Amino acid sequence: MLENVVNVVNDALYSYILIIVLVLGGLYFTFRTKFVQFRLLKEQFRAVTEKPQDGKGVSSFQALMVSTASRVGTGNIIGVSTALCLGGFGSIFWMWIIAIIGSASAFIESTLAQIYKRRGPDGSYGGPAYYIESALKNRTLAIVFSIFLILTYGVGFNMLASYNLQSTFSSYSFYNPEISPWIIGVVLAAVVAFCLFGGGKRIISATTFIVPLMGVAYIAVAVIITIINAGALPGIFKEIFTGAFDFEAIFGGFTGSCVMYGVKRGLFSNEAGVGSAPNASASADVAHPVKQGLVQVLSVFIDTILVCSATAFMCMASGVAPTAELSGAPYVQASLKAVLGDFGPIFITVAMILFAFTTLLGNLFYVDKAFRHILGKTPNKSFYTVYYIIASLVILFGAVLSADLLWGVADILMGGMTIINIPVILYLCKYAISALDDYIEQRRQGKEPVFKAKNIGLPHETDYWN
Repeated sequence: MLENVVNVVNDALYSYILIIVLVLGGLYFTFRTKFVQFRLLKEQFRAVTEKPQDGKGVSSFQALMVSTASRVGTGNIIGVSTALCLGGFGSIFWMWIIAIIGSASAFIESTLAQIYKRRGPDGSYGGPAYYIESALKNRTLAIVFSIFLILTYGVGFNMLASYNLQSTFSSYSFYNPEISPWIIGVVLAAVVAFCLFGGGKRIISATTFIVPLMGVAYIAVAVIITIINAGALPGIFKEIFTGAFDFEAIFGGFTGSCVMYGVKRGLFSNEAGVGSAPNASASADVAHPVKQGLVQVLSVFIDTILVCSATAFMCMASGVAPTAELSGAPYVQASLKAVLGDFGPIFITVAMILFAFTTLLGNLFYVDKAFRHILGKTPNKSFYTVYYIIASLVILFGAVLSADLLWGVADILMGGMTIINIPVILYLCKYAISALDDYIEQRRQGKEPVFKAKNIGLPHETDYWN
């Protein structure tokens, strides 16, 4: 019954509300910023190399790695596989579209997070809850958003990541569906708990070290497999575009169409407009808010255009046909095994362990910031002890629950965050766009952009930029 209720809500949310909100919002930001995701591509790479002004704060690259740790996770493997198996090859096209237009939303929300960030004892912090509270003067809505964030990342996404990880072991002979999920869940929960009790700095240092290595190795294998099967690429592209515009099939069953799965899994993967990445963006020590907005555009491209596409082409080029029965880890493992033999499933298991680990840590980084907002201060040690224990137990139980239920719950919670965040940034985007104009003008004059709130006529008080 619970799964049925979740499915009904999910279908209504993604068939109508979120499709309209995400697409129209992304298009609006794209045109208002004059296609910032394309015209400032060079600046995106330039911004990501900026060092903290005092040499001690969180760098743009570190903030990028935290947000990428959450974005580039099990969704890039299991999520893409699910989209292919249930939505067809055409879903990849709609994943690209939602990433391209959504990257403009990512720019706006992360720039706003920088503008309205707060000063703390360990550096800056912020996110949607803070720009809602500072600019809209609505603490109630800000708290509602924080609660959604905690439930989405601390419960929905982390349970799903745990399940996705343990599911990759299902193809091995030692796997016992009654016992193995519990064992894997216990081990994963214990490792995450160890990292959590080490403190927030360990989260940042761990993700900064692991994410680049994980991404490079995974993409390298995907490229090799695609090159080996290069002859299949013309047919693959044909199937992607044919499926994407098969309107008879799309409107004949929209809830199970390539558009629906492309939007769902694309949003789950890159999170553009959801309101998660701004929490990491606000922690970066930069001279101008626009720099971190540009860095987050780059993060969306890394996630969907690069990593998700790598998974898709790797699977589609293998010759293994996607079916509903193979949905999830089995399709990816079967694809790799068809090309690389027994090494394939082992590689994807290792990749999933790394993806899941960084996803879990990145998610809990966001949850920590949300708790700080609700409480209005840094929680004491006792609070953290209880929180870390509960977070670890959530990961444990996620490994043994139903996949359909977990996907549904995660999608609904993520949708709730998006429904709050997109209208807010639509209202506040004029300040992010003014900041963008200020940045471009300073660059045109040959200056290294430095932001002052008075230069854009910001009417709200801020802890920085004065």
